[in-house]
Amino acid sequence: MPTLRPDLKSILKFLRSFLGIIRILQIVFGAGLWVTIAASKYDGSIHFVLFVAVLFWLLTLALFFLTLLDKQDLVPLLGGERWLCTNLTHDAVAAVLYLPAIGVMIFKTGRISYCNLEQYTEPCQYKVYLTAAVFACLCCLAYLLSVIYGACRKCLGETTVI
Repeated sequence: MPTLRPDLKSILKFLRSFLGIIRILQIVFGAGLWVTIAASKYDGSIHFVLFVAVLFWLLTLALFFLTLLDKQDLVPLLGGERWLCTNLTHDAVAAVLYLPAIGVMIFKTGRISYCNLEQYTEPCQYKVYLTAAVFACLCCLAYLLSVIYGACRKCLGETTVI
């Protein structure tokens, strides 16, 4: 039983760290985005938004659990001393790909804004698209914060994420 204490302490340390909190937010906002889209009727360019949301949700989940369990050394080529760079690259690519996803959601929301009127009686995706646009913005913000945090750690010469 005493061997579990250091592991529990490192888990709690990560969960209370800035990156741990940001990762949890990325996972929650990403899940909110793709569940919102997947639970509705979508078409066309929304597939790109769904692809970005699900891809980075899964990758962020993997990074989160590898860091949480302190198993990043087991990842070939990307783990160990390169883990900070791996996280930084992941977050930067996610932030860059979320920007066009935000644009798609805003464009689609604007195109159907007419159906937000009370007199409109047909089924309308306006609120779904608006909710997805907000989740996409929150995801992008969380990834940008993570990029800034990782870049600051890298500039200070750190090699670990926490």
